Amino acid sequence: MTMQADSDAIRTLVEGINRAHSDRDARAIIAPFASDATLFDLSPPLAHGVSEKATAAWLDTWDGPVSRKVHNLEITVGGDLAYAHGYIHTAAVSNASGALAEWWSRATFCLARRAGRWLIVHEHTSVPFYMDGSLKAALDLKP
Repeated sequence: MTMQADSDAIRTLVEGINRAHSDRDARAIIAPFASDATLFDLSPPLAHGVSEKATAAWLDTWDGPVSRKVHNLEITVGGDLAYAHGYIHTAAVSNASGALAEWWSRATFCLARRAGRWLIVHEHTSVPFYMDGSLKAALDLKP
């Protein structure tokens, strides 16, 4: 593949994860991840692996589709390794409160081409927090 074709394939992979969130399809959300992937996610613990069960449980905390869109995605490809980063806007209605929750986060994806297919081998998602002593997540920030 050319670098542009690789970048397009990775962008399509990320867009597929977005669609899978809207479809509430846990299996499709985790399909682009390597089975040995390490995730530094928003939820505890500090690191975890890929789990269809945990993904489905998270989806069950929301009423209806989960809107997830990646903005400003930048992709760099070098051989069989690539990384991408951007901002993720997520919005969904909470089952607990019935209110719309929405937030922006930052994400970095590390990918490896295995058997001709791009897979996410590491994902790091974060939200900044205020350094004023409150340790409050800065969910009001927008890119």
